[in-house]
Amino acid sequence: MNISEQSRSAIVSSISEAVSRYKTGGENSVITDIHLQPRQETGELVIYNDDDELLSSTVIDEWMQYEGTDFYKDIEPIFREELVSMKNQGLFDKLNLLKPYSFVLVDDDKETVVELLLVDDEDTLLLSEELLKGLDEELDVFLKELLEK
Repeated sequence: MNISEQSRSAIVSSISEAVSRYKTGGENSVITDIHLQPRQETGELVIYNDDDELLSSTVIDEWMQYEGTDFYKDIEPIFREELVSMKNQGLFDKLNLLKPYSFVLVDDDKETVVELLLVDDEDTLLLSEELLKGLDEELDVFLKELLEK
């Protein structure tokens, strides 16, 4: 899915606004993840925390005209790209969030579609289907071998 620079800027601005609530200011760390919920019908991007507290929202016009078959799969790379860029710029370095925390893409029912970015003290791990490909089969084989012994 191609979106305009203006829309990309709106996504980044909305994420920045959401995480700005957690800028370091004290010793108390907050335990939360950041949930990104795009709504294709309205074009709205809603960002909230684990307590369903609204952190930010914006409208992405291109989403309303989307005619593909898998909306979440098509917008996932856009979010990943912008989050990685923000991480590389150091925008997540001084947040008052207990690590590890994640940026999670969720659907209309607030069910997790995919974890977009995991921020940890050690490093940042980007999860993708390619990384997890075949994991189910490997675990099934391992469990079968374990049970046979």
